[in-house]
Amino acid sequence: MVKHQEKSRQIRKEINQSYQQLKEMYPLLKRQDGIGFSIFLVSIMIIITVSIGWYQEIIPTWLMIIMNAFFMGILHEIEHDLIHWLYFKKQKPIHHFMLFSVWILRPLTINPWIRRTLHYHHHKFSGTLHDVEERGVTNGEPWSVKRLFTTADIVLGGLLRLKQMFKDMDREVKNGNLKDETSSTLKRITFLGLIPLTIAAHVILYLFFADLLLHWINARFMTDFSFPFYIENALNSLNVVIYTILLPNLLRQFCLHFITSNMHYFGDVEEGNVMEQTQVLNVWWTFPMQVFCFFFGWTHSIHHFVVNETFYVRHIGRKQAWEVLRKYGVRFNDLGTFRRANRYREYSKP
Repeated sequence: MVKHQEKSRQIRKEINQSYQQLKEMYPLLKRQDGIGFSIFLVSIMIIITVSIGWYQEIIPTWLMIIMNAFFMGILHEIEHDLIHWLYFKKQKPIHHFMLFSVWILRPLTINPWIRRTLHYHHHKFSGTLHDVEERGVTNGEPWSVKRLFTTADIVLGGLLRLKQMFKDMDREVKNGNLKDETSSTLKRITFLGLIPLTIAAHVILYLFFADLLLHWINARFMTDFSFPFYIENALNSLNVVIYTILLPNLLRQFCLHFITSNMHYFGDVEEGNVMEQTQVLNVWWTFPMQVFCFFFGWTHSIHHFVVNETFYVRHIGRKQAWEVLRKYGVRFNDLGTFRRANRYREYSKP
């Protein structure tokens, strides 16, 4: 039986070979910085144009939200590539300008400079009890109404699972599976990553939906509930931001978190065994959600084996990569993960 390390090494080798062949066929793909920056600029320009069209009542609200969510999903992929230093590594001002810009246009996410630490930890310890990044988006929880409603919410949703996460991390330290200083760092930066933009953006959405609920209650039951005038005024002044940035991001973030939390395995993953970390999730009914996270479920497993490649090359070369993954036994559309709370093997509650 070939060990998982050998399988992973062979997968990386064969996928890298397919990428090299792809770049030889299309030399333009080697212009990594230029392509990344072009995608970044075009996406932002389209978001701005569509938002202006909505504001001028040329584009309907539903279409604006869908279009902005799609291109914000592309910006998420740009951020992910930036976190791995795939664009402008030697030109730091441009790199950090891009990182700041994609964060401002996706303010429901955590600070990307802090996320870099969490994401590198995720790659090193994917599927373990201290994989904070994935646990923060509901990975490993049994499916329930609570999980459904907190899938997109990393503030209140995160607070609801924080106690168990920290308890598990303390146990991992006690068992010698996690250094105490690493645990302390993860706990601290998990909070810092939400301040101030992420928390502010979520609070605005909470107030927005609460205001909608109050209006519905008033219309339905002939009551007269309302927020204080200063909250109403604040919501009115933020109306454009809510509709053009926050609502599209809420749609995008729900779709991304649903896909990523169900394609990553959790809890019984052998540490360092990339073969057990993810599956390819491309079953047909996930397609509407894949659209708003740029087909994350199709390609992210490839990324776990070949980390330092751009999202667009990964997407273009996905079919060849899928053949390699299938050959060595990486799972495809293991829908039992919904029943098993994302465990790789059969799961029974403790």
